[in-house]
Amino acid sequence: MEELSVRAAVLDAPGAPLRVEELSLQAPRAGEVLVRVTAAGLCHTDLHYLAGDLACRTPIVPGHEGAGVVEQVGAGVTSVRPGDSVVLMWRPRCGRCAYCSSGRPALCDNARVQITTNGLLDGTTRLRRGDQEVRHLLGVSCFAERCVVAEQSVIAIPDDIPPRIASLVGCAVITGVGSVLNVVTDAARSGILVIGAGGVGLSCVLGGRLAGAYPLIVADVVPRRLELAARLGATHTIDSFRTDLEQAVREICPDGVDWALEAVGRAPTLEQAVACLRKGGTLVAIGLGAVGTTFEVPINQLVQQEKRLIGSLYGSANTVTDVPKLLELYRAGRLPLDELLGPTYPLSRVNDACQALVDGAVGRIVLEPAL
Repeated sequence: MEELSVRAAVLDAPGAPLRVEELSLQAPRAGEVLVRVTAAGLCHTDLHYLAGDLACRTPIVPGHEGAGVVEQVGAGVTSVRPGDSVVLMWRPRCGRCAYCSSGRPALCDNARVQITTNGLLDGTTRLRRGDQEVRHLLGVSCFAERCVVAEQSVIAIPDDIPPRIASLVGCAVITGVGSVLNVVTDAARSGILVIGAGGVGLSCVLGGRLAGAYPLIVADVVPRRLELAARLGATHTIDSFRTDLEQAVREICPDGVDWALEAVGRAPTLEQAVACLRKGGTLVAIGLGAVGTTFEVPINQLVQQEKRLIGSLYGSANTVTDVPKLLELYRAGRLPLDELLGPTYPLSRVNDACQALVDGAVGRIVLEPAL
């Protein structure tokens, strides 16, 4: 079978630094696509896998938020062709199950195959290091010059979308903007609290601004992130490192907020989010945490104040229709995604990029493998 030599960042064990090295990448099989990666966003979920908070088989190539250009397609592929610009999607959809048919493809069981096997949809890998198999993270593995993915993991986009913007739409933007547009009801009449001003949280701000939410409150512990949140449309910001979050929220909304979107994935912030809700308010949990993480909710508060707790995966989006719509809004100037962009790193400095995210980098960090 035809193989390519590609540079990729490899995780050999949880907690180990990534190693950029040459791997063999097999040609796409039936129903698969070879993509030249033009940009890959760095997400906190990647850090969870690198640290071992989320389990994966190693060695593995991380990266699940990306964009690129199709170079080759396998037999039976009809939705894209060589030369197409694409967004990489880490939640592949079968298009036939009850979830896909009802417009909830993020819950499609296709993704479970990739998560449990760290392979593609058939459970196998196209990556090798000599005779050793190297696994795929979430069926994408875009911390590399090229990747092979299932056809269901790509969506064709207009060629004029900048690669760095396209990469963000594949995870941060669709998760954050989608969680507002698809989950928050009557946003224009609601007060929204966003906890966490990373890429996903800032995308929540863009979604709240687009929906006309007021007040639109953002809490974080990094002042520069809060400054960016204000530029993107937050009406109020709270430095929750220096200020009691619930008290600060209730100074703005004495009864509490209608909606709290938690984009961090930590028990303390989830508990704070519940406390900040008004009667009948809803917590939307967006951020992933370490496996087994739990948080406490006062039972009487839940019952007597009719507070609700729900989760939203991938912005509860119908990716086939929502990705093109988000890009239409960007092209129309109504979704200023350029403001989300943080520093750019070459693939060779992937460990520096990871450390920058840990240290509180402002805006979404993007890797460009061609640099």
